[in-house]
Amino acid sequence: MAPSASSEPPLPLDGLKVVEFTHMIMGPTCGLILADLGADVIKVEPITGDRTRHLLGMGSGFFPLFNRNKKSVLIDWHHPEGAKVARRLAASADVVAENFKPGTMGKYGLDYAALSKRNAKLIYVACKGFLPGPYEHRVALDEVVQMMGGLAYMTGRSGDPLRAGASVNDIMGGMFGAIGVLGALVQRGITGRGQEVQTALFENNVFLVGQHMLQYAITGKPANPMPERISPWGIYDIFTVAGGEQIFLAAVSDSQWATFCDALGFADLKADARYAGNNDRVLQRPQLMPILRRRLAERKASDLAALFERVGLPYAHINRPDQLYADPHLRATGALADITLTDGDKAGQTVQTALLPLTLDGHRLGVRENPPRQGEDTDAVLTALGYGAAEIAALRAAKAVA
Repeated sequence: MAPSASSEPPLPLDGLKVVEFTHMIMGPTCGLILADLGADVIKVEPITGDRTRHLLGMGSGFFPLFNRNKKSVLIDWHHPEGAKVARRLAASADVVAENFKPGTMGKYGLDYAALSKRNAKLIYVACKGFLPGPYEHRVALDEVVQMMGGLAYMTGRSGDPLRAGASVNDIMGGMFGAIGVLGALVQRGITGRGQEVQTALFENNVFLVGQHMLQYAITGKPANPMPERISPWGIYDIFTVAGGEQIFLAAVSDSQWATFCDALGFADLKADARYAGNNDRVLQRPQLMPILRRRLAERKASDLAALFERVGLPYAHINRPDQLYADPHLRATGALADITLTDGDKAGQTVQTALLPLTLDGHRLGVRENPPRQGEDTDAVLTALGYGAAEIAALRAAKAVA
């Protein structure tokens, strides 16, 4: 059952039909953003269901996070009759999204070249590992492109590359796909024609490390990994304080440095000409940081947080993701919403999920529909396409749909 309706204003993509041939994270993220913005997103799953429904460990949250506000149909598009259904469904859409290997969709007449002949207004977003070029046929994963694209090098320590702590390229790659769709919709409103949009994991990763590439182009020095980086700020660090707790503290401008020193009673440091400007403090970090670490070591993290909150300086406790469920800001602002789980041992239970980090006209984009049960919308979607009950039954009997 869907969450209860609200009195919120109409969503910007209300009435837009999206058919999504996607799996894992990148493609589903693209569809999620369009769905949260109001599009009618139909997720085409294999007969056995999207395999992210049953992943373990860090994959256990994939399906419920990236598939709310969508419908689910089960089509075996490897089956000739299933492929016909898939093509008919795709041709009826405003937008088709996919994230399979290059050439896969073309085998079934589900690529842009084939579908655009049937629907010239179609916008087709292909979420790939690489944009067209020498690497386009490589198998890509988020971790693969983090390694080859410099992000793992920047995240870990020297000699110990480390992937980022979230699926940053998958999620951002899907986000750029959705941005491309929005741009193509505007252009379609002008020209009356659709187009193909492509987004890719590797190129997304390159954009993320672009600042480090330009650092080298400008300074002639390769960027150090983040734990060993030359910070652009005098104070921008994690401090270990009383009881072994940790807290992040920062002062990134000269005015913040003055406030930092006044609040902590460091009049001597404020008066020291060696630390007068931010760049001075950056150059003096080898001398300044041991002093600050020593002076702050006996302070309580809670006291420092209260002090920095009061005087308006940047600070942060070091939290685990699970602790965010109790975060007072997230709870007060409606950043978390209830969904009902569809699979596994906790199927039917209600948990909270993170919403997109934006508001439209003061409203969060909420959960209109829970993540779909496997194939729960197959009959309704096929009926809307013009299939009769007997035709649907025959397709089920042939195992072309389920």
